[in-house]
Amino acid sequence: MFMYRRLPVTGGLLAVALLSASGAAPADTPGGGHGHAAAQAEMSVPPAADPHARHRMQTKRAPSATASTHIDLSDAELVTQDQATVKLKSELLGDKVVVMNFVYTSCTTVCPVLSAIFSQVQERLGERLGNDVVLVSISVDPMRDTPDRLKAYAAKHQAANGWTWLTGHKPVVDGVLQELGVYTANFEDHPSMVLVGSAATGQWSRFLGFPNSDDIVAKVEELLANPDVASTH
Repeated sequence: MFMYRRLPVTGGLLAVALLSASGAAPADTPGGGHGHAAAQAEMSVPPAADPHARHRMQTKRAPSATASTHIDLSDAELVTQDQATVKLKSELLGDKVVVMNFVYTSCTTVCPVLSAIFSQVQERLGERLGNDVVLVSISVDPMRDTPDRLKAYAAKHQAANGWTWLTGHKPVVDGVLQELGVYTANFEDHPSMVLVGSAATGQWSRFLGFPNSDDIVAKVEELLANPDVASTH
């Protein structure tokens, strides 16, 4: 068992207003997409005085096309918002279709938008959530995001059973983030990204930016219909 040290949280959920009712990117987002390489290049820019500067830039970008990737996940032990210790690959993900994002509770820009998109996906999935499909939100700030904080944050987004929020020992969480290709030394610089795929097959589709909930659900439907195929077309 591990202990958390609570630190003060500042800022409000200012970015919720950026999300349209359809779940798409903000209306004034310029056209065009960008790939994973572009996102990684953006992450290498020297930090600005505003710790959320890169996230503010991401909110102005359109969602990109998906890219397929293969990920071999380890069976790391993480902790849920209900303070349960779970093995990520074998116990939580199993052979289900997985929709995953990466957030931290004190974020005021990208994370509230991604969480709002997940709320829309959750509504669309209905009874399949928790049975055939799981939503997973992993904290990139495990030092401050205790299970209690994640539970309160999940409640704000009306997370139902089947939408699990994860934290844990920082070295363990960092290792998982590295496997998934989203780790950054400064958690505030983490990319806006959604993964849809299967831990069982190791095949995932990577959505950069702010994907429309329709596109996420369409990918889920494709995988449910063809569970052995998780490549992006």
